Amino acid sequence: MLTRSDFEPAFWLRNAHAQTVFASKLRPSPPLDVERERLELDDGDFLDLSWLPERGLDEEAPVVIVLHGLNGSLESKYARGLLRQADAHGARGVLMHFRGAAEPNRLPRSYHSGETEDFATVAAHVRARYPRAALAAVGYSLGGNVLLKYLGERGRESPLACATAVSVPYDLKRCAEAIQQGLSRIYQAHLINGLREAYENKFNVIDAPEPLPDFRKLRDFPSFDNALTAPLNGFRDAEDYYERSSSGPFIKHIRTPTLIIHAEDDPFMAPDIIPAADALSAAVRLEVSRHGGHVGFVGAGRYGEPVYWLERRIPAWLRDRLPGFEAPASAREAQEAG
Repeated sequence: MLTRSDFEPAFWLRNAHAQTVFASKLRPSPPLDVERERLELDDGDFLDLSWLPERGLDEEAPVVIVLHGLNGSLESKYARGLLRQADAHGARGVLMHFRGAAEPNRLPRSYHSGETEDFATVAAHVRARYPRAALAAVGYSLGGNVLLKYLGERGRESPLACATAVSVPYDLKRCAEAIQQGLSRIYQAHLINGLREAYENKFNVIDAPEPLPDFRKLRDFPSFDNALTAPLNGFRDAEDYYERSSSGPFIKHIRTPTLIIHAEDDPFMAPDIIPAADALSAAVRLEVSRHGGHVGFVGAGRYGEPVYWLERRIPAWLRDRLPGFEAPASAREAQEAG
């Protein structure tokens, strides 16, 4: 289903850039306690997981797995906000740090938009630990692309009861072109600087597989992906990486109930990449809003205070589809009283 979202931006925050920057930079960081786990991988590398602390939940309590975006981590405010919602709804929550996101990983390869096997490993790990729990996953931006591609690859074999993906770059080539235009170039520079720093930090610890390029010359995603992302991760070039890693072609194969949230004014990409109705499977609901920016979606309360709408919409979806994911007692009491 392709439908119009009911999201309305705060009256003082209608601009796409304002939505994007406020949510990521100006929002206070939601407080959160976590317990860390290092998951060793068969290839000698590792993944770092951040779990909500155990609070006496039974073995059937659901688990929500969060996938962050490019240059994201546990410090990403959208991730912290959603994990707090999982905790409030009586669920376990875990953030999966992609390879090299929390700290330099051991191998030359790092994470990228099409890497689904690491998420498959995490999902299997969570399933083995909590065999009686229902699982859900929520992915943002790059993490949303990974999640949708994974769901399309697995089809009916997915272990997830439901999923949500937010602000997804369904067509990586088109997004790489769109982010080079106008003010969006500021985001491109910010993201590439973060990637450059991560690679430099890693190759100060391990040997590079071949002479590294001059990072100062890699100022856009096609050049960066040609020089680093593609060769380090088994792709012929950036074109091959974009074609094989874009989630768009996989969406029609999804069989897990999945909510996709997208804003037409997302400054990271062009509106024409939003999937059409005939590109969706019957299991997918795509909600499109006119405003919202990139992982923004900041509304306003009664007195104009910011409301982080994603942390209302996503839990509402999970409450209907994830067994054991229940509204906090205070919310239920308010509904009954009203």
